[in-house]
Amino acid sequence: MAPPTVRDLLDARGNHQFAMLRVETIEEAEAAARAGVELLSVPPSMIFDGRFREVAPDCFAFPGENFYEIGGTEAFLRWAFPLYKHGADAFYCSGSLATVRAMADHGLPVCGHVGLIPSKRTWTGGFKAVGKTLETAQLVWNQCKALEAAGAFAVEIEIVPHSITRLIAERTALFLISMGAGKAGHAQYLFAEDVLGQNRGHIPRHAKVYADFKGEYDRLQRMRVEALGRFARDVHDGDYPAPQHLVDCDAAVVEAFRDWLHQVA
Repeated sequence: MAPPTVRDLLDARGNHQFAMLRVETIEEAEAAARAGVELLSVPPSMIFDGRFREVAPDCFAFPGENFYEIGGTEAFLRWAFPLYKHGADAFYCSGSLATVRAMADHGLPVCGHVGLIPSKRTWTGGFKAVGKTLETAQLVWNQCKALEAAGAFAVEIEIVPHSITRLIAERTALFLISMGAGKAGHAQYLFAEDVLGQNRGHIPRHAKVYADFKGEYDRLQRMRVEALGRFARDVHDGDYPAPQHLVDCDAAVVEAFRDWLHQVA
């Protein structure tokens, strides 16, 4: 199967909730695809990895980096065109409205970002919800409308009160990707590292943990230390290598080599 199109996503608004994950490895992408996750945020390098489409042929893929990693409008275009050629379905863009407009003008599907934008959090007071006051709710709405006017087809709406998201969803043509912004979003977005329980730092309130990878990693590390310690002890005690780990040759070859060494050494 092929990935859904932008038109498919827009037509499904209100009829189907899409699952979306940020994945960082081919293994995570394969697991997400096999599990039925339709939308993937991926590092740009993954798009160029031929294995990606082998393991996730029908996932809609958004490569994304923060604007300060890419640069201005022309840099975004130079960044996006090769990715589009290699199968990117859309592009996360936290750059300027001019950048969004330029990408959209070239037919590149763009997803903007509203609410809590981590790379721009200083403007909204840090890592906290945006939209809990009338002023900030108006800010989120105005961001959505500006991105829509610039040609974006989607926005990631992050850490916005769910009631505000619902009112926005009723009044915009955008495809809303909710990260901690409620069920009115048309997709629900989490990071695989949170879902898998491998995040050792702060776990966001909106995240739901479904596995305990960090506990498993700790168990594997204990096994690793124990196994490597036994290897070190065997070496120190002369128990490794044992006869079964050695290769040898005929005694006649050893004797001939010894005689030759006496002549040349």
